[in-house]
Amino acid sequence: MTGKTALVLGGGGARAAYQVGVLKAIVQNYPRNHGIPFDVLCGTSAGAVNATSLATHAGCFHLAVKKLNYVWGNFQTEQVYKSSVSGVLKHLAEMALKGLQANTINPDSGCLLDNEPLKQLLDKVMDFNRIDNNIAHGNLTALSIDASCYDDSKSITFFQAKESINNWSRARRKGVRSQLYTSHLLASSAIPLVFPSVKLNRQYFGDGSVHQLAPLSSPIHLGADKILVINLDCETKPTNPLSRHHPSAASIAGHLLDTIFSDTLNSDLERLQRVNSTISLVPENHRKEYALRAIETLVIKPSQDLGEIAATYYYHMPFAIRSLLRVFGINQRTESSIISYLLFEKAYTNALIELGYNDAMSQLTVINKFLSR
Repeated sequence: MTGKTALVLGGGGARAAYQVGVLKAIVQNYPRNHGIPFDVLCGTSAGAVNATSLATHAGCFHLAVKKLNYVWGNFQTEQVYKSSVSGVLKHLAEMALKGLQANTINPDSGCLLDNEPLKQLLDKVMDFNRIDNNIAHGNLTALSIDASCYDDSKSITFFQAKESINNWSRARRKGVRSQLYTSHLLASSAIPLVFPSVKLNRQYFGDGSVHQLAPLSSPIHLGADKILVINLDCETKPTNPLSRHHPSAASIAGHLLDTIFSDTLNSDLERLQRVNSTISLVPENHRKEYALRAIETLVIKPSQDLGEIAATYYYHMPFAIRSLLRVFGINQRTESSIISYLLFEKAYTNALIELGYNDAMSQLTVINKFLSR
C-alpha cells in the first residue's frame, strides 16, 4: 500500500470551521466532477465530523466541500448543544440531581452541556451508507475516527477501509475495523467534562485527542505515504507580558484544551521528521527489506490566533452560555481559549472559513505541488 495521500483533520470544536476554508481553496483547482484528492481521511473530534462528511461525498470533491461550507457557514450554537436559558437550567438541574445519586442508580456521566442537538444534526446530514459505497467504487481507501477509551486509557482508531487493511495494535493505541455511525462521531468529539462520554462496545469513550499519543499513526497504518495536516494551532501565538498574578482557572483550562488538541500533533510531526531523516540514511535495499518508507507531510496552520478572533465575536454567543461561562470566570477579556472551542455561531465560523481560505490561497502553489506528485 503505497502512493496514497491522507488528510488529517485535528480537533478543536468550533475552530474546525478553519478546515472548511482550507478545503474551499484547494477544491478550486479540481474540475466539478473530480473526486476528493485524498485516499485516506483521518479525523479527531470536530475534525472527525469534517472527515466523515468528506467520506460520504468522496466521489465529488466540490459537492463534499459545498456541503461542509453550508453547514459551518450557517451554524447556530443551538444546533450543537442546548443553549437557551431554559435548556441550560434544565440540564444543570438534571446534572445536580444525578450528582446526588449513586452510580448504581444513575450511571450516566455528568457534563456541562447537553449535546443532544448535535446528535440530531449528524443523524440528519450524514448518510453513513455512502462510506462503504465510496470505498467499494474506489473513491476512498479508508476513513478513520479517533476516540479515547476511558476504561483502559487507550487511543482507539475506529476505521472503515478496504478489506486488505487489517487491525493494528501498539502501546496504548490500536486500530479497530468498525461500521461507523453517529455514536462514533459523538464519542470522538466529547470534550472532557463539557460533553458526555459515549458507550461503544460496552466501553466508554471521550474526545479522541485526550489519549492520542501518535495522531499520525492512523494514516500511516492505513497506507498513506503523504499526509496533509490541517492543524488548528496558530503558527505564531501572541506572547503575553509577564503576569503579576497567578493564572486564573479559566486560563489554565484553556491551556489544557490547547495542549489536548494541538501539542501532541505538533510533537508527532517533529518525531516523524526525525524518523524520515533516519530512514534517509538507510540504504535503499535495506529499506525494502524492512518495509521502511519516508512519510512526506505538509502542514497548514492559521496565520492568526483563533482565540483572539473568538473574543471579537463573544457577544454572538447565546446569553445563557455567556452567563454560564461567567460563573467559571470566563468573559470576553479572559485570557482563555475556551470561547473559541464553544462559539458555534455563523459570524465566528464564517470568519474562520475566510481565514482558512486566505491562508490556503497564499500557499496554494505548494499545496497543489504536494497533492500532484
